[in-house]
Amino acid sequence: MNRSTLITVFLVVAIVALVAIPVLFVPGEYSGSDGQAGEVVESTGYEPWFEPVWEPPSAEIESGIFALQAAAGAGVLGYCIGVARTRSKQKATNQN
Repeated sequence: MNRSTLITVFLVVAIVALVAIPVLFVPGEYSGSDGQAGEVVESTGYEPWFEPVWEPPSAEIESGIFALQAAAGAGVLGYCIGVARTRSKQKATNQN
């Protein structure tokens, strides 16, 4: 094995260890920050000003809509990066 392969293997093992050690050896319950934030807001006695116009019928549909939104955002971002890269290449070609 060459040096770069050893470094890659070491980094992969280190990342796996950094993820696995807390999950395996730290007792306790893991909860998301959304749930914790909701509990804090509810504990203050906050009352919403209005109700949502439309609420998805289930959590699966809600997360599906969120995934679609994330995919659309990634598509727009990828398109913008592609346009910027193409313009940069064309500009460099035209200057030569």
